[in-house]
Amino acid sequence: MNHPHRYRVEVEWTGNRGSGTDGYRNYGREHVIRIGGKPDLAGSSDPAFRGDAARHNPEDLLVAALSACHMLSYLHRAAVAGVVVTAYTDAAEGTMVTAGEGGRFAEVVLRPVVTLRAGSDPARALAAHADAHHACFIAGSVNFPVCCEPRIVVEPGLETRDSGFGDTDIKPSDRHA
Repeated sequence: MNHPHRYRVEVEWTGNRGSGTDGYRNYGREHVIRIGGKPDLAGSSDPAFRGDAARHNPEDLLVAALSACHMLSYLHRAAVAGVVVTAYTDAAEGTMVTAGEGGRFAEVVLRPVVTLRAGSDPARALAAHADAHHACFIAGSVNFPVCCEPRIVVEPGLETRDSGFGDTDIKPSDRHA
């Protein structure tokens, strides 16, 4: 049974410098992203495409959406598996390639570092990454590989030790198993 969820976003171009788009270099790429009841996001294009580096660009937001979706799916899967996560950070990176007038993402690599409470099972924590990937709505919607190279750290009190688990590559063909 399908349960549709709708997401409404308003994007307003604010880069008209007085002459509209009468020349490629004559207009700004600035825009505002509005989502009802939430703070506005200041947007632009990537600086490589004449954008403002101080503003969010669509490419950054795509990588952020994949990272955040995986994290939220992972935290759910960890809780269900009885794995207690005390910290989670990710240094995600996307690679986009351009050709002619267009381009596409070639891949996104997630590199989460997950800290577990002492007594949590690192193997179950690692397995939850694959489960999270299959549950991630955003990863299931893209047509390029999203890889996950997790690092699991167990907190045995004040000291931490690396569990030695990591480098799980989840390929697009594994997405909907």
